[in-house]
Amino acid sequence: MENYKGESLTEEQVRVAKEKGTEAPFSGKYNDFKGDGVFRCLVCGEVLFDSGTKYNSGSGWPSFTDPVYEDAVKFVEDVSHGMNRVEVRCANCDAHLGHVFPDGPGESGQRYCINSCVLDFEDRDGNNEEK
Repeated sequence: MENYKGESLTEEQVRVAKEKGTEAPFSGKYNDFKGDGVFRCLVCGEVLFDSGTKYNSGSGWPSFTDPVYEDAVKFVEDVSHGMNRVEVRCANCDAHLGHVFPDGPGESGQRYCINSCVLDFEDRDGNNEEK
């Protein structure tokens, strides 16, 4: 399977995006990342989150208060693993991104807890290089 850049997805990326997996906490490259730009869906390239909404929730995964626009993501009830959660998926390609919880600091009160391995960062100049 390839991403929007024509690169092969790793086994971990396929496991998370297509099989609804989760990367280990504190292991993702964007957990402590502080770049200024936007985060795209690694699968299809859709812009999902702006770095201005990213914050350190202490959860071990990149956290955002809101998607870049309301229709960028969709929500699916997730009752797996004996829990009742709300799954977040890319609205464009249906890739699993993570979950949203009602304990965030922003006006919406939401915490979008997203797996790094299904995100791609693009800085304000359009570069995909992580700095």
